[in-house]
Amino acid sequence: MTHRYRRNLMKGDAEAVMSKLKLQERMKEQYVRAPGLTCGSGKEEEEEDEDDLLRRTGNFVASSESLPSGTIRIKKCLHANKARPSEDRLSTVQFHPSAQVVMTAGLDQSISLFQVDGRTNPKIQSIVLDKFPVHKAQFSLDGETVIATGLRNKMFYLYDMMEGRVVPVNAVRGLNESRVKEFSVCPDGGNLLLTGTNGYLHLLTLKTKEVVGSMKINGDVTGVAFSQDGGKVFVNSEEGEVYVWDLRSSRCVNRFTDDGCVRSTSIAASPNGHFLACGSQSGVVNIYSQESCLNSSSPKPLKAVMNLLTAATSLAFNPTSEILAMASRVQDEALRLLHVSSLTVFSNFPIANRKYVYRAGCLDFSPHSGFFSLANNKGHAPLLRLLHYNDF
Repeated sequence: MTHRYRRNLMKGDAEAVMSKLKLQERMKEQYVRAPGLTCGSGKEEEEEDEDDLLRRTGNFVASSESLPSGTIRIKKCLHANKARPSEDRLSTVQFHPSAQVVMTAGLDQSISLFQVDGRTNPKIQSIVLDKFPVHKAQFSLDGETVIATGLRNKMFYLYDMMEGRVVPVNAVRGLNESRVKEFSVCPDGGNLLLTGTNGYLHLLTLKTKEVVGSMKINGDVTGVAFSQDGGKVFVNSEEGEVYVWDLRSSRCVNRFTDDGCVRSTSIAASPNGHFLACGSQSGVVNIYSQESCLNSSSPKPLKAVMNLLTAATSLAFNPTSEILAMASRVQDEALRLLHVSSLTVFSNFPIANRKYVYRAGCLDFSPHSGFFSLANNKGHAPLLRLLHYNDF
């Protein structure tokens, strides 16, 4: 098919045929070249002018100082998808792993890419998947492909950004499921972990599109999170239990009950390998030491965070493991940011008596924590600049 995004990357008729390497170089050139980490719209949540901090995008080196607790220095930016909001609920927001780009996807059947500059956030590309409301979309580990699943389909899509092709995956060898909905990209980059029914998890290789292994827990799977080395996966069940699976041996190496939990709803592991967060239907988020979760059959939480009053449906640590974002899609403005070291929430977010978040679903931080965004029920991706961090 003719692909408008690829045409936009060409500099003349002589480039009618571009090699994959050339296309990658041109794509990187367009993505990374951005005017700086600034927000030209919205008010900063404190009076201090931080523009001097926001100018450098250079080498992507984060602030060396640890994040202070109490209040967080933030600035509201133009919505990440302002140039192309979703016409229905937004299901996904994700920052590109290496470029200054954010992706959104939603129930309006669209996947869109935007350059993140905080001022205009120009649209790079949108594609529409006919009769396919997108339940989840995620970049591959190398950032060259988008994987997208639907609400009711066994089929899913691969969007090859380098080739400009949308490839339907109609059948997966060895997969006995009526639909493919929830999934995670494995840290090894070559596999997907698909959430099946009746407690099954399936390991799918992207190269051959076949299942190479399956695991099973008691009860339905409500969330998965990978260990720092990618060798283990934490899986929580609807019944309030957490399983630890070794992906190399396909063996369950530990199992414990989430303290005080009747029904689990979400899980997240910190990138530094120190913490595990487990969300529940009651809104309580238990914070554990990952070490205790790996080695103890009855670990005790370091803290039971009780700032959400409805089900904790989304959890996300930032790349430095200093912030845990916690949200409930059941209630407006039900989003809190936790300072991980002190296990206390920041008191100045969300903004009191002001609608901004609405009902938050997917949460994500940019690769070096300079930005935070979320997907909400209004079809928007509110964008916040985290001023402590110098880079994207």
